[in-house]
Amino acid sequence: MAEINAKMVKELRSRTNAGILDCKEALEEAGGDLEKAIDFLRKKGLATALKRAGRETSEGVVSAYIHAGDKLGVLVEVNCETDFVAKTDEFKAFARDIAMHIAAMKPLGIEREDIDGEILKREEAIYRQQARETGKPENILDKIVKGKMERFYKEACLMEQAF
Repeated sequence: MAEINAKMVKELRSRTNAGILDCKEALEEAGGDLEKAIDFLRKKGLATALKRAGRETSEGVVSAYIHAGDKLGVLVEVNCETDFVAKTDEFKAFARDIAMHIAAMKPLGIEREDIDGEILKREEAIYRQQARETGKPENILDKIVKGKMERFYKEACLMEQAF
């Protein structure tokens, strides 16, 4: 087992942005191996994230974006766990960016489950008809429609959009 020194902790901290004590613990668990320590921190991060998943997010901000000409407006509420985070300029900027993004991209829902089933049926029917008109064999049509529906979800669902 290698001797854990400040230089090793600093290196791990710079690569992972983890806390000093977490980095030291990870290096001790990994016997001084930097790559194993990174894996340890990642696993610990997943466990921490799962633990936090059920926590209440009772703080946050409401942000509004009104497009030039006053013909389009978006109002969003973005929540977090603490008022400390909610009061930061970065968090407020994040909420404003989300509002502007929604105004620009006009998503139909946050996730796939939020999109109306009638819209999905209509889109799928359109894509199936387009695929038929290409003259491709029937067994390929389902793959074409599935690919087009995936593209549709990437545009229609806020959480799947590139931004």
